[in-house]
Amino acid sequence: MDAALRALNRFGLGARVGEARRLSDPRGWLRAQLRGDAPSVTPPAGADPETVGDAVRGLRQLGQGDEAERRQARRRLQEIAGAELRHAVTERVTSDRPFVERLVAFWSNHLCVSIGGKVLVAPLAGGYERDVIRPHVLGRFEDMVLASARHPAMLAYLDNFQSIGPASAAATLGQRAGRLRATPEQAAPRRGLNENYARELLELHTLGVDGGYTQQDVQELARMLTGWTIDGIPGPGARAAAGSRPRGRGGRQGGGPRAQAAAPDGPLRFVFREALHEPGAKTLLGTRYGEDGEDEAVRAIKTLCAHPSTARFVARKLVTHFVSDDPPQAAVDRVAQTFRTSGGNLKTVADVLIDLPEAWQDDRRKFRAPQDWLVAVLRALGTTDVRENVGPLLRQLRQPLWSPAAPKGYGDTLQEWADPDSLLNRGELARTIARIPGLRDLDPRSLLEVVDLPANAPLAAMLADSTIARDERLALALAGPAFQWR
Repeated sequence: MDAALRALNRFGLGARVGEARRLSDPRGWLRAQLRGDAPSVTPPAGADPETVGDAVRGLRQLGQGDEAERRQARRRLQEIAGAELRHAVTERVTSDRPFVERLVAFWSNHLCVSIGGKVLVAPLAGGYERDVIRPHVLGRFEDMVLASARHPAMLAYLDNFQSIGPASAAATLGQRAGRLRATPEQAAPRRGLNENYARELLELHTLGVDGGYTQQDVQELARMLTGWTIDGIPGPGARAAAGSRPRGRGGRQGGGPRAQAAAPDGPLRFVFREALHEPGAKTLLGTRYGEDGEDEAVRAIKTLCAHPSTARFVARKLVTHFVSDDPPQAAVDRVAQTFRTSGGNLKTVADVLIDLPEAWQDDRRKFRAPQDWLVAVLRALGTTDVRENVGPLLRQLRQPLWSPAAPKGYGDTLQEWADPDSLLNRGELARTIARIPGLRDLDPRSLLEVVDLPANAPLAAMLADSTIARDERLALALAGPAFQWR
């Protein structure tokens, strides 16, 4: 095992030609990337928060109106999503702190949103990664989870922005209005408590499926989270919220923005609306939480993030990602202990990952997921210009950015990505890439510097064989077995 290539490929996002020769201290190189904050990223042109807010409102305000106008509005949201996607992939391909970028991708998948099923999420996913994951990737886990819970992308993806406490002021007003309507056909559609986000917060973001919670805990946490919604678009209870009185310190409801009607313009933002919040005390994991507006859920999320089950669950996912599909228990225990003792300090956790001896053993291998493979290809080829077709290419590889089929995110093991169809897709794409005119002067043998090969591996002889067309040799290197592992 070449330690420099292990650092560049396993912890980073793929070696560049000549990079391993310059890396005399692989662990020191990784540790240096953890100094300071994560690199900040500005939105791409046309994807600033105000423009995104206007685009989302434009679609929602059309309602059931002209279908051509609705198609145009949807197209605008998809254009924003495409610009964000290209922007994010460019950051991975060009970054000089690829370990940090891998951590951003890992946590973005752990606390994932998906643009695949909801058009409202499409223009928000890039901002979610930029504003929720990136600022906290070297900070505290609980701060990242709280930021995730409050972001419009997560509020929309898992439907919490539509959740209404059954005994809340908004629900009472809605029931009263429904009784006053002349016929059942005129009654407004009933909305109530939505458990989607509460369930995934427990099962996928913190404790894990075996973390010791019950269905009753899901329901109680969902009640705590009522009132956590989106400002900037019409939503349930906005009219009722405008007339409710704020509570909490400094004229705020439990520390959140003051209740108000939905803003007619500007960016989409988190707001806590007391009128939607379920009154009364709640009990979560055996602990009673007195009625306290927004702070009920804030306290609950902090408690969940500090729970021993969360440390074990998160540690197993990290070791699976950085060590092997069958994570060694000693490594999981060490990462979990660091997570607990550091209070969920993710920079400290990342540092201990570097020191895991199991991560540097010859027999521990990780298969590249499609996004990893494409980014590694582009880094190996020295690309700095990520083309607009990167989105379709990732769809061809069956792992489009920010589009997992379920809230658990994309899988991270060989079994999920090494099927014959996936490998065939990589081979076809490798041949297409190898024919790009700008790569005509690239010597295929240079790619031997980015893969960790055993002595006398046949790949070296094949890449030097001039009887094979240059682009075929290049494609065979990118699609061959050696390049599939990190």
